[in-house]
Amino acid sequence: MNERKPVGQEKPMETAATRHKKDHTKPAKLGREVQARLGQQLRAMYDDVVSQGVPDRFAELLNRMDGNENKDKR
Repeated sequence: MNERKPVGQEKPMETAATRHKKDHTKPAKLGREVQARLGQQLRAMYDDVVSQGVPDRFAELLNRMDGNENKDKR
């Protein structure tokens, strides 16, 4: 009947955003150099994924789905 909550979990849905409001502290910010480097790395990863293209199997499935969709619209 008397259920106890685990210590430190009084508010399990508490997030960093709600803690920020409660503590009146500023959230951590990344410097411009770090942001630039992160952007470069993300672009490089994205370019690598895009250059791989769509596997033939997926392209075939998409084409079949487009074909079925066009038949339904007629």
